[in-house]
Amino acid sequence: MVISVPRLVIAAPSSGSGKTTVATGLMAAFASRGLAVSPHKVGPDYIDPGYHALATGRVGRNLDAYLCGTELIAPLFAHGARGCDLAVVEGVMGLYDGAAGEGELASTAQVAKLLRAPVVLVVDASSQSRSVAALVHGFASWDPEVRVSGVILNKVGSSRHEEMLREALDESGVPVLGCLRRAAQVDTPARHLGLVPVAERRSDAVDAVEAMAEQVRRGCDLDALYALARGAGELSGAAWDAAAAVASSPPPPLPVPTLGAAPPDPRHRPERPRPQTPDGLKDRGTGLRAAPRIAVAGGAAFTFSYAEHAELLTAAGAEVVTFDPLRDEQLPDGTRGLVIGGGFPEVYAPELSANEPLRKAVAELAFGGAPVAAECAGLLYLSRDIDGQPMCGVLDVSARMSERLTLGYRDAVAVSDSALAVAGTRMRGHEFHRTVVEPGAGAAPAWGVRAPERRVEGFVQQGVHASYLHTHWASQPGVARRFVERCRTS
Repeated sequence: MVISVPRLVIAAPSSGSGKTTVATGLMAAFASRGLAVSPHKVGPDYIDPGYHALATGRVGRNLDAYLCGTELIAPLFAHGARGCDLAVVEGVMGLYDGAAGEGELASTAQVAKLLRAPVVLVVDASSQSRSVAALVHGFASWDPEVRVSGVILNKVGSSRHEEMLREALDESGVPVLGCLRRAAQVDTPARHLGLVPVAERRSDAVDAVEAMAEQVRRGCDLDALYALARGAGELSGAAWDAAAAVASSPPPPLPVPTLGAAPPDPRHRPERPRPQTPDGLKDRGTGLRAAPRIAVAGGAAFTFSYAEHAELLTAAGAEVVTFDPLRDEQLPDGTRGLVIGGGFPEVYAPELSANEPLRKAVAELAFGGAPVAAECAGLLYLSRDIDGQPMCGVLDVSARMSERLTLGYRDAVAVSDSALAVAGTRMRGHEFHRTVVEPGAGAAPAWGVRAPERRVEGFVQQGVHASYLHTHWASQPGVARRFVERCRTS
C-alpha cells in the first residue's frame, strides 16, 4: 500500500514560538477551502488536538514515537489521514527536542523523517532581525535528512521589521511562506498544565480558532504551502487498523481472580446488582457473546484521551458509551466496565464532589469487582478526596495540589496482574500533573517505573487499575482485549 496524502509538519526552534496558532490556523484555513484536513500532534499532548479537532471537524490524533514506537508512526498517521486531502502535523517543543537522554527519539524531527514530510519552521521574530537567517540556517542544516522547506515569521512588529526579516532570509535559501503580525485576539488562556481545553470554553475556543484562521489567511501563502505539502514523499505500508491490532494480540488468560490489596472495609462494599444487558445486545441463541458496555468518562473534567483507545475497545467487542461526571448522576445502564482518563478534576473538585449519586455509583461498580481503568485524573477521582473535597472513595488515598510539576516520559513494567495487563508487561508512558496522592502506591502497585528513577506507583485493587501514568494502548493492543474480556466475565 502506498500512502500519498499531502502533508506538512509545523515545527519551531522552541516552545512558545507560535506552533499551535499557526498549525491550528492552517488547519482551519484549509478546511474553509473545502479540503478534508487530517490533524495530528507530535508527542503526548492532549489539549492541542482538541483545538485541531475544532478547526477541522475531525478527531485530533497524536504521533508519539516514545509511547508507540517508531514503527507505528506511519501506520497511525495513515489511519488518521485516510481519505483526506491534506494532513497538518503540529510538532512538540523545539524541532530537535525529544525524550530526555534518548537522542532524537520522539522529536518532531524524527517524526518528520518517518513521515517523509517537509517541515515549515515557525520563528518568533519579535526580538531579532538579521539574526533570523543564522537561526534558520542552523536548523535547516543540522540534520540533512530533515527537510526544512519554509519559514513562517510570527509576532512581526511592523512593515519595516518584516522587510528586514525577509531580506535576511533571502540569503538563507529557505523561502518565507508567511508573516504574522502580533495579534492578541488569537491568544488562548492557560493555567497550571497549559492551554485550557476546548471542552471548557467551547464558544470562546471557536472564536479563537477562527481568529487564528483569519490571521493565517491574511499572512500566509496557502497556495505555496499546499504545493509544498503535495511534494511530500510517498510512504509504503498499511494503515493501522484497530481490529487487526486486537486480532493479532495474544488472547488474555481467563479467568483472572480478584487481585490486589486486601478488600476495603465491608461497610463500604454495597452489593453490586448484575447489570442488565442493553437492548439489542442480548444473545438470542445466535452463539454470539453480547458486547459488554464500557463507560468512558468525558466532559469538561475528563478531556484527556487518545481516540485509538475507544477504537481498540470497540474492536475487542465492547460497546463504548461516554458519560459526563459533572452532569450525569448515574452510570450508563448496563455498564460492565469503566475507563476514566486524564483531565482536570482538581479544577472541578467542588462540582464532582457535589455529584454524590454518581460517586456512589462508581464506588458500587468498583467494589463489586468490575474492571476500572483510571489514569491520572481518574486516579484522583477514585481517591477519598482532592484537597478535602470528597471523591469516590474507591482508593484509600488522599490527593492534593502541589507546586511541583511532574512531567516526563516513563519506562514502566506492570508489577501486579490486573484487568489491563499481566505482571511483567512492559509499557511506556507519560506523566503530567501538579497533584500528589498519598500514599503513592498500594500493596499491589500498578507499575514499576524503570526510568528515569526506579520506583513503584499506582494501585491494583480488585478490578481497579489506577495510576498517574498515561499510556497509549496502540503499543499494546492486548490491553484493550484483556480489559474487554474481564468486563465480559466480571
